[in-house]
Amino acid sequence: MSKTRVVVTGLGVCAPNGVGIDAFTEALMQGKSGIRFFSELEKLKFSCQIGGMPLISETIKSNYFTPLQLRNFNSAGILYGVVAGVEAWQDAGLPIDEETCDFDSGTIFGVGSLGVDKYRESIYKIDEGNTRRLGSTSVQQTMSSGVSAYLGGMLGLGNLVTSNSAACTTGTEAILMAYERIKYGKAKRMLAGSSSDGGPYVWGGFDALRILPSKFNDQPTQASRPMAADAAGFVPGCGAGALMLESLESAQERGATIYAEILGGSSNSGGQRNEGSMTAPNPIAVRRCIEDAVSDAEIEASAIEVINGHLTATTKDGLEIENWSKALGRSGVDFPYINSLKGMTGHCLAASGSIESVASVLELKQQFLFPNVNLNEVHPEILEHISESRIPKKKTPLAFNYLAKASFGFGDVNCCLIFKSF
Repeated sequence: MSKTRVVVTGLGVCAPNGVGIDAFTEALMQGKSGIRFFSELEKLKFSCQIGGMPLISETIKSNYFTPLQLRNFNSAGILYGVVAGVEAWQDAGLPIDEETCDFDSGTIFGVGSLGVDKYRESIYKIDEGNTRRLGSTSVQQTMSSGVSAYLGGMLGLGNLVTSNSAACTTGTEAILMAYERIKYGKAKRMLAGSSSDGGPYVWGGFDALRILPSKFNDQPTQASRPMAADAAGFVPGCGAGALMLESLESAQERGATIYAEILGGSSNSGGQRNEGSMTAPNPIAVRRCIEDAVSDAEIEASAIEVINGHLTATTKDGLEIENWSKALGRSGVDFPYINSLKGMTGHCLAASGSIESVASVLELKQQFLFPNVNLNEVHPEILEHISESRIPKKKTPLAFNYLAKASFGFGDVNCCLIFKSF
């Protein structure tokens, strides 16, 4: 079977440090944080009272939803996903036909927790005996496929319209699945991305696990410190990212702007064996995922110039660097440049892979590296494997062609993508 080349023709993002590609790009270049203090978390006696959440005005909402759609609407994850997804579609220069279904275009838009606030609202009404007051949209606002269903109707998508869910790997996995659908000729265009709710009812479980920083409530932008010696845990976040994927032939026929090409990728699970667990990665599986992605892209490991890591500011950052080093067979100054977006956004959970992939594509297109913020001293475990010169602490212009993006999630699941400049 012939393999179609797949390119990225549109981007959309709804991130804590920037809603919309222009604002997000500026934030990347400036190293701008979107992490802030939430008084609600303080009232609820959270240890960690900070987080990363997109700031969306009523004006922005009205650009994407009708007044009727916004009536009784209370699902942040769907809001984030629609904003990012529609922006990516429009950024690709694709039309919205109100009459015709586009059978060549579809979406895989993943979620983690979705409609949590709507669920809470519904539970109260049900417990009070007011079931009939739930409204006509409570189901669609809480079903796992809510984002893809909304986007399918808004854009008239007639190909595969579905949602995946793989914890923190969700977004990267969605892009890989969409890439493979186009690669094997089952679609011409796929909108790929992921979205995650935020707030106390999503972040509470992580606070209970004591893996969030508790000593930065008065200085939120300083809290998220991937790869740092003084990293104190990940800051929770939320939002959505979206990439418009398209066959090279379709993109060229339309004269579309091409941001980058996807050369290949891989996903797997460590089976919660060999040090892997529900919350920790199996190093053997992580390395194999990276190795298989490089092989699928039909390049040598030596070709990778930049890595956009998962790197969450937890004790596992050192292990991730070790896994990259062993999988690529590279260390010291020979190691690729590496950065983590989570210093600016926090860990956006199911949305992290897609938001970080948007950042990766922007780096490739505009030939720069965004800075690793809050990184005053690199963790000594990391310096055992790579040179500090490979960890940019400020915006760095760089001419490069190959970037690897990976995500690793709860359940011991992994996904890695290989992007190339076009």
